[in-house]
Amino acid sequence: MPAPESVFPRLEPLLPSVSKPIQYVGGELNSTVKEWDCAPEGETVRWALMYPDAYEVGLPNQGVQILYEVLNERDWIVAERTYAVWPDMEAVLRAGDEQGPIPQFTVDAHRPVRSFDVFGLSFSTELGYTNMLTALDLAGIALHTADRTDEDPIVLAGGHAAFNPEPIADFIDAAVLGDGEEVVLAISEVVRDWKAEGRPAGEMPSARDELLRRLAVSGNIYVPRFHEVSYAADGAIEAVVPTVPGVPHRVRKHTLMDLDAWPYPAKPLVPLAETVHERFSVEIFRGCTRGCRFCQAGMITRPVRERSITTVGKMVESGVAATGFAEVGLLSLSSADHSEINEIAVDLADCYEGSNVGLSLPSTRVDAFNVTLADELSRNGKRSGLTFAPEGGSERMRAVINKMVTEDDLIRTVTTAYSSGWRQVKLYFMCGLPTETDDDVLAIADLAKRVIAAGRQATGRRDIRCTVSIGGFVPKPHTPFQWAAQCPPETVDARLRALGAALRADRAYGKAIGFRYHDGSPSLVEGLLSRGDRRVGRVILAAWQDGARFDGWSEYFSFERWTAAAARALGGEPVDLDWYTTRERGYAEVLPWDHLDSGLDRDWLWQDWEAALDAGEVEDCRWTPCYECGVCPAMGTEIQTGPTGERLDGRRMLPVLTSGR
Repeated sequence: MPAPESVFPRLEPLLPSVSKPIQYVGGELNSTVKEWDCAPEGETVRWALMYPDAYEVGLPNQGVQILYEVLNERDWIVAERTYAVWPDMEAVLRAGDEQGPIPQFTVDAHRPVRSFDVFGLSFSTELGYTNMLTALDLAGIALHTADRTDEDPIVLAGGHAAFNPEPIADFIDAAVLGDGEEVVLAISEVVRDWKAEGRPAGEMPSARDELLRRLAVSGNIYVPRFHEVSYAADGAIEAVVPTVPGVPHRVRKHTLMDLDAWPYPAKPLVPLAETVHERFSVEIFRGCTRGCRFCQAGMITRPVRERSITTVGKMVESGVAATGFAEVGLLSLSSADHSEINEIAVDLADCYEGSNVGLSLPSTRVDAFNVTLADELSRNGKRSGLTFAPEGGSERMRAVINKMVTEDDLIRTVTTAYSSGWRQVKLYFMCGLPTETDDDVLAIADLAKRVIAAGRQATGRRDIRCTVSIGGFVPKPHTPFQWAAQCPPETVDARLRALGAALRADRAYGKAIGFRYHDGSPSLVEGLLSRGDRRVGRVILAAWQDGARFDGWSEYFSFERWTAAAARALGGEPVDLDWYTTRERGYAEVLPWDHLDSGLDRDWLWQDWEAALDAGEVEDCRWTPCYECGVCPAMGTEIQTGPTGERLDGRRMLPVLTSGR
């Protein structure tokens, strides 16, 4: 097919009329622009990758950056990026110029998104769904998969929110569960072969359906239109069954088992505009088996797979040299749990001593932080923010959620941090957890005061501060809490008001404790989108048509818009907003995602839910015998941890840049 023309000549004269025009121009350090027909022989496969949020949030996203690099390393694949445009740019694109509207474009070569073979979206949160609809509409791609033609790209969803893609089943053609590095290449090969054969329809109604059939059968890709959902008179799901021969009843997640063989990103993108993270991030391990019952990420990314200390060192070396970033983030769901985290921190600090490069652990378990980490993270004089997440205010509440951290653990940890030079820490909690009472939330105030008192005693200073940050709990699929009733927003808000008053009441501590929280209403909408079924797609569409955009941003989110959309879209149905959110489920109920296999045994999840109600705790299987969650035997995987006994040699590291971002 002929290469599509860049829309940049049409776009450039309009950029002065929008805010932050720099985010639409592309040309970042380490970005890639390839010829449209780049394959040395045969067919070129073309991907448009999107993180459905603004550039400042989407560009640092690790998942998109990894796939962008993995795909572009192949000489027969073109991969470009696109992000959600702000409402002012949306208006500009719709108004267009004398040639008409300007379509959704990539920032690399400013090619129209509709011209690509695959439009891949990575969803970290369900609140990005309406941004997807905006991008589809601007691109000229029919919103509903049933209305698309052979000229449209395959719309493919991935990321953590894709583990229940049913609410967007009408809008996406396919979904990938799990790790993307290997599967995007397998998808590309299926697309390449289908194109090389002349885009046949086979025995399917259209060529597009044949391509989707091949993906579903050979690539273990979920194609919602190939599964039929039936409902009972009371609104519950009766069954979900495949309708195309060869399509599996259950679709399994993909798991990457050798992270050392996939050291990406090697050349991360350096943004042109300010972004939410100005650092080079290295994922030091994937997965978590701590067993926190609220944590979908920990459940669906099992088993734990560590990167070796030598691979981490090489990635840091190449990434710092390629970007000039002055901060290296050691990422995972619980980075201090890496079997060699102390050695990694010491050796990297040795390697970059005297440079401008500092280390950070973006989020640290209370019971895993230690003096060694504190010293190494601050050795070059930089002290990035420290965030600890007790999650529950009382010890009873932490037992319910299986966050096995005591109050004394927290005091020891923050004392270590304050004694090592930090003057402020952030404590993260959730409100609205199952079995939670008013007293459980008010216990957060007592805990925060103890933290300040311990810091003052350890340092002899009065400038010790902590920030209490509260998020509303949302029950997630594939967790023991998937059956739980979500706490009503009015209850969450009342508890948060009481907590705020308790924090301010004691004048000896009130000014030393910051308090940040989100009210309960956005969490309820997230709960609707998280545990919804295909009928919720009508709610998403109605909210989008009524102006819903950037729902993860408080200045754009409207609870009234969403409740009105739910009332309209679900009118006449035996289900409503409360049915999807504040209602507890029973064991026998068919959940919308039961046919999507994360590897976790459903009976084990139910047993853990029952254990939660009794405040029973489960150990981390990295250090204890297997407790039969089901992942390793079901997925053919295993836990991969060290220690390796190896160390980094700072003398062999490449010189680092002496100035950077």
